[in-house]
Amino acid sequence: MAQSDPLFGAAAPALKVHGQRLGVIAGNIANADTPGFKARDVNFKDVLKGVGDSPLPMARSHAGHVGDATMTQAAPTQWRIPTQPSADGNTVETPVEQAAYADALMRYQAALRFIDGRMASLNLAIRGS
Repeated sequence: MAQSDPLFGAAAPALKVHGQRLGVIAGNIANADTPGFKARDVNFKDVLKGVGDSPLPMARSHAGHVGDATMTQAAPTQWRIPTQPSADGNTVETPVEQAAYADALMRYQAALRFIDGRMASLNLAIRGS
């Protein structure tokens, strides 16, 4: 589960989850012809349920301290149910995967633009011009 960042809010964990989702979907597309391969996906709503409800992450004052393990965990994946099952057991539907990849990419770019805008605002506040 991801935690909200005090500086970027939910955009930082959202960027990470969307990046992981892009990787999962790319794996699905890469295995579109692999017999028996089961398509997976990341449910974004399930991952972000805990954002904002959890306490602030622990601060690390030394490199040897144990960090916040929640930001290093991979988002949980779930099997995708195909609309047209194939004879070889593969559940990858290329058009569905391509649409899901485009959706995940759009959401990834939106989170990235939010963080970029936040950084530009902070940079403006620090420089004063």
